[in-house]
Formats: sequence, C-alpha cells, structure tokens
Amino acid sequence: MYLFHTRENHEVYQGKQWSCLNIWLILCLFPRTCVSNPSKPNFLLILADDLGIGDMGCYGNDTIRTPNIDGLAKDGVRLTQHIAAAAVCTPSRAAFLTGRYPIRSGKWHMGVNCKSRHDHCHHPLNHGFDYFYGMPFTLLNECQGTDDPELAKSLQDTYWLYTQVIILAVLTLLIGKLTNLFSVKWKIIICLAICGLLYFISWFSSYGFTKYWNCILMRNHGITEQPMNLEKTTSNMLKEAVSFIERNKHRPFLLFVSLLHVHTPLITTEKFQGRSRHGLYGDNVEEMDWMVGRLLDVIDKEGLKNNTFIYFASDHGGSLEAHRGNAQLGGWNGIYKGGKGMGGWEGGIRVPGIVRWPGMLPAGTVINEMTSLMDVFPTVVHLAGGVVPQDRVIDGRTLLPLLQGRVQHSGHEFMFHYCGVFLHAVRWHQKDSGTVWKAHYATPVFQPEASGACFGRGICPCSGDGVTHHDPPLLFDLSQDPSEANPLSADTEPLFDTVTRRIGKAVEEHRKTLTPVPQQLSPYNNIWKPWLQPCCGTFPFCWCDEENNKVHGML
Repeated sequence: MYLFHTRENHEVYQGKQWSCLNIWLILCLFPRTCVSNPSKPNFLLILADDLGIGDMGCYGNDTIRTPNIDGLAKDGVRLTQHIAAAAVCTPSRAAFLTGRYPIRSGKWHMGVNCKSRHDHCHHPLNHGFDYFYGMPFTLLNECQGTDDPELAKSLQDTYWLYTQVIILAVLTLLIGKLTNLFSVKWKIIICLAICGLLYFISWFSSYGFTKYWNCILMRNHGITEQPMNLEKTTSNMLKEAVSFIERNKHRPFLLFVSLLHVHTPLITTEKFQGRSRHGLYGDNVEEMDWMVGRLLDVIDKEGLKNNTFIYFASDHGGSLEAHRGNAQLGGWNGIYKGGKGMGGWEGGIRVPGIVRWPGMLPAGTVINEMTSLMDVFPTVVHLAGGVVPQDRVIDGRTLLPLLQGRVQHSGHEFMFHYCGVFLHAVRWHQKDSGTVWKAHYATPVFQPEASGACFGRGICPCSGDGVTHHDPPLLFDLSQDPSEANPLSADTEPLFDTVTRRIGKAVEEHRKTLTPVPQQLSPYNNIWKPWLQPCCGTFPFCWCDEENNKVHGML
C-alpha cells in the first residue's frame, strides 16, 4: 500500500494496491487531537513475503509446524479465494482514510530520492508518514553474501585488509616522492594505484555494490545500518512491533507488519535452523509463525484481544524458481499452477487470508468467495470511521458484511490480473450460476517446457518472447478445475463464446477507468544513479551502525 497523508485534512491516499507492496512494518495511531472511539478496533495487519498457500497447516500442510497461524484461523475466518494481484497499479485507484495519523516502519520498496541524495522525495515521511523504520529498498540475496555467511565475512575482511595495505603503500610512495625522502618512478606509483583501484572494484563487484549500497536500514530520514546486520534484523523488527503495541495500548492504533519472511535469502536465526522437515525454507516458515505468535501474545497480554482486528496474508504465492543448488528455497502453492511473478496462474496470486476479531466475526468460518488484498484498505477505512471517495474507481470491497455472514457473496464480479503493466488474465464470478471463470490472455513460457516454472530465466517475463499470447483466451472453470489443468474450448464448453465475450467486454470497460502514469520501472529509471544513492558517510565509502552507536569510514 502506498499511503499519502495530508496534515491539514488528515487524509490518507492509497496510490498503490496491496499486490504492489513489499514493506516490513507500518505503525499507525490516531492523532492526539482525535477523540478515541471505543467502538473502533485496533488493527494488526500482518503480511508475509512470498508465502505459498500450501505452507500452513490450516491450508492443508501437515509437515511444517505453524501452530500460531493455525490457531488464528481456528479463532477467526479463513479465506480460500484470497487474491494477491487483482488490478493495475495506478493513481486513479486512490482512496482515503480520515482521522488516522500514520507512522511507518518497514520495507518501503518504493524508492527514496529524485534529484539529489538528500531530497527524499519518495521517502515515507514525504508521503504522509510521521515515523519510518525499515528498508528503503527490497531484500536481495546479495544482502547475505555467499551461501556461507562466515566465508563471506572472511572474504570481505581479507579484501578490506588488502585494500588498506595497497592504499597505505600508494600514499607512502606518493609522500616519499613529493618530499624526496626516497626515489621512486611515477610509473610505479600510478601502476600501484591502478592495481589498487581495480582490486577495490573487483571486491565491490562481488560484495559491495549491492550489499553496501542497497541493503540499508533507516529510521526516519537517517540511515542506522549500512549494510544491515541480518543477524539482528528479526529481533529488531519484532522488538519494534511489540514496543509499539505496549506504548499505544491505551489508544486506538493500526500496526502493519509486513515480514521479510519468507523472501530469499531466507534470513533465519540460529534457534530455528534445522528444525523443520523442509530445509531452510521450512525453518524460515516456522520462525515466521513464531513471530506471529509473539505478536498475538502481546495483544493478549495487554488485554487487546477482543478489540483488535487481526489480518494475515501473503503478498504473492511461493517462488518456484528460488533455489540454491538442489535445495528449493521457495514455497509450496498446493494444487495451484504456477508461482510468484507468473501473471495470472493461480499459484502466484491465490494466497492465504485469515481474519480474527473475537465477538465480531464467527470463529472457525471458511469463506469460499472471491476476495482480494485490496479489500483490506476499504475495510479498514470503514471500521476506522472513514469514507472512501466517490469520484474514482475503488478496486477493493469492504470485507465486513462477508466476514460477518450478513451477505453470502463477494462484492467482486471481475478481477484483473496483471504482470507489470500487462493484463494477463481475468476472472469472472458469474453470480447467477456461482461459477468462477478464468480467461488467460497471456501466459509465461516455462523453461524447461513441462517444468511449470521459468527456471531457465530465473523469473518469468511479463512480455516479449517469454510470453505466449492466446486469442481466443485460455478459459478455465475454476469451480471445477482450480488447478487450471484442463483448458476449455468451444467444442467442450457450450458457454465458451458467451463467457469469453462477456469477459472481453469487462476488459474494455476496465481499461476506460485507467489513467496512464509514467513507468517507475522504465529503462531510464532502472539505470543506476550513484548521486541518488543513500549513503551513511562519504560516498562511495558508505558504512555505519547507528544501532550500536558506531560510524565507520574507510578513510
């Protein structure tokens, strides 16, 4: 969710849908000037990163231990058709929430600067938040270094030592030459300096460019760790969330926890390593479940259980291409085809969805209707006493009537599934029959062909020669074929032409509501711009550890 806040009128705008989001924590509370309304609940929203729908016991897994998430489902409502990506990201989808005073900590993933290193135009504090703690970028495998963290540290220490020796040698020769302390040819000094520079570049190519310039932890506008100390990330994040609940237990709050778990490189503390039957990925899932349990415990301990609306979901399905050697590092998407980054295939967009609000929502309920991550925003707006605007299209629908059993069907008729800016698939819930149809206009080309993933590319593309276009579209009846194993045709399905025409008309109507915007991921914006790089220290020598009150400089 991309939130904007205007202090003058306390309006918060959503310019990014939930499927576009990859953050850690958002901490929100009512402004001190607002009068607390006891009928309004607290909000605890928890978002996992790349968690497969088949990775938890409450969704059928009997080999990974997730007792806390399973307990949450037992005491609340479990959604079985919860969709992660359902519409294009565009400012025309904005909504607002009145009376909230946003504080945020987490994985921003939306950029930081526009024209200079310190303008922070894209920073959360320039988009309505009054507090930020987390990563301005995303979690990358390079944040960890090599597969062996101890080896990575040893190699970096060795490179750093040799670099210092070369720098010291060049400076010594230079000073000696300029002061005539000893005779040395300029060619030797220049050659040694060039060798040192090349050695430094080779080091940063392996360990520095990404890790030291992108694996950053920030608190508000300041950098607290560069690079991040991954060994402490989990505990720091959990302490931040727990502390927030304890400090704000006497007034309504919204705490959004978007976890680094279970995104690669699967940062797992030693306590949980080797505990599961599914290697490092299973260990990471079980640690995530423990973190969820810790948050639930503090809610219970502070007497907030009955007045807290709790939501748990994942931003994507499991990543099938994630692996290290022969070890699978991605999740299991159950019976559903495909995975993260595959446009419209169910395995990448059908995610877990669990909601608990004791006394207000019936415990142990399972809802098989179409819902979306985007529904959480209007739901929170409604429960917080706000009103969504009426002058634009709002993709989400409030979940409350469905969760409480006051209606039997979802407010969604169509959902549009994008891969980047390209429409790949559309689902239609035919209200009169209850059938859920799914039309694929484009699908990724799997490598190898029958592998079910894009192992050859590492990630499936959204367009170009890595995509197959379908005209007429591939059509599936998800009500009868949720695995999308048997595409229908005019020969096998009498309603084929009727259904595809109706979905095609819906696509035309949908596109009329979209407003073109500049592409954030354009080739120009993807070019590295060192003058925009956040840096703790003197660029390019960016090192600091403010969490431990230490700042380091190379020179």
